[in-house]
Amino acid sequence: MWRGLWTLVARAARGPRRPYTRQGSGAPAPSSGATVFALSSGQGRCGIAVIRTSGPASGQALRSLTAPRDLPPARKACLRLLSDPRSGEPLDRALVLWFPGPQSFTGEDCAEFHVHGGPAVVSGVLQALGSVPGLRPAEAGEFTRRAFAHGKLSLTEVEGLADLIHAETEAQRRQALRQLDGELNHLCRGWAETLTKALAHVEAYIDFGEDDNLEEGVLDQADSEVRELEVALGAHLRDARRGQRLRSGAHAVVVGPPNAGKSSLVNLLSRKPVSIVSPEPGTTRDVLETPVDLAGFPVLLSDTAGLREGVGPVEQEGVRRAQKRLEQADLILAVLDASDLASPSSCNFLDTVVIPAGAGSPNGSNQRLLLVLNKSDLLPAGGPDPSPDLPPHLLLSCLTGDGLDGLLEALRKELAALCGDPSTDPPLLTRARHQHHLQGCLDALGHYKQAKDLALAAEALRVARGHLTRITGGGGAEEILDIIFRDFCVGK
Repeated sequence: MWRGLWTLVARAARGPRRPYTRQGSGAPAPSSGATVFALSSGQGRCGIAVIRTSGPASGQALRSLTAPRDLPPARKACLRLLSDPRSGEPLDRALVLWFPGPQSFTGEDCAEFHVHGGPAVVSGVLQALGSVPGLRPAEAGEFTRRAFAHGKLSLTEVEGLADLIHAETEAQRRQALRQLDGELNHLCRGWAETLTKALAHVEAYIDFGEDDNLEEGVLDQADSEVRELEVALGAHLRDARRGQRLRSGAHAVVVGPPNAGKSSLVNLLSRKPVSIVSPEPGTTRDVLETPVDLAGFPVLLSDTAGLREGVGPVEQEGVRRAQKRLEQADLILAVLDASDLASPSSCNFLDTVVIPAGAGSPNGSNQRLLLVLNKSDLLPAGGPDPSPDLPPHLLLSCLTGDGLDGLLEALRKELAALCGDPSTDPPLLTRARHQHHLQGCLDALGHYKQAKDLALAAEALRVARGHLTRITGGGGAEEILDIIFRDFCVGK
């Protein structure tokens, strides 16, 4: 129904659709004279629906639907009767807001219509706007793209806005809000200013090296600034995967011998019956994946087949897939039956998975592995620790939920180490694009240090600075911008 509605609105819109042009900064700008409109709130029945316009004809559109009234005071909500400009038929009684440019989200004249959210009302208002000369339906992400084109948002802030719209966990919301507030943009701009200053020193030496008026130590100062910047860039690159995990989700794999309670743990953490639970060993044959919110962090949780010698070709394939997922995991939840630790399968799992994973971590600790001893309800009440010789572990009963709070707190600490803590950590690199340009900047700084000629050294600094400006949107390629804005919905 909504697709058909949008087709009718598009046909009603007048005027040709013009492509974006490019400004001197490299940012795409809407063609002059183009005014767009769209439903900006969610589709479907709702109490209030927000329809917005952006462009020079926004004031005309507002007057056309509220005639004969004048424009309302800027940035103040007013109750107006909306009417079809062609027939004069009343459409709705709504709140309208007027945002004259450049003090608006897009930097252009904007208007908003807060109408009742019934499909008939929304359809009538959209078709009425489509009949106003100079207006056309907006494309996906066009409002945000105009904000970028008019300098209201940098490219990293645009990406932060997209991440905020799609955020599903508390940590994702915090990280996206920090990026939308410009923290990553300010960091990159500060780095770019450092390179600009170093480049100015090198070029000054090239032009005035033999002039007695040039201050001493100009090149040494440039070298010092470049060395400090290299250290900062290297630290952020080493943490690059943390931001990407926070945005897309860390991969946690639940592994263990058969009947240890892996599927029960997956169901407990996801709070829904993802996996079949049965006392029969080998129930899980394939890898079952489900996205979950664990302690505020996004996680892709995988249930796997019990690690043992498969008793048939299907189970053997399941074990092979489990081992492959184990190699790809960001976090391993190793599950053992607390009442059956002396069994051959438990001992083999400890020797082949738990101990090697702990020894293989970069700092020698179990940072990427949590050992969970399930079925603690089967242990004698008040008895001694059943496994004093085991690595650090957590006792849990998936049946009673005893020990779940301790497991969630341990998961929070592990995921904060894997994904970063948006509350305290420096701005994170959340996309592969950021990492690519930061690595390109670092490579160019390496060329600067190796350059024997000052002209080549200056060019290396220019290349390095260009990579930093492309992170924030300066000189970005059109196809890259298209991909970024394509992720937005129509109306944003």
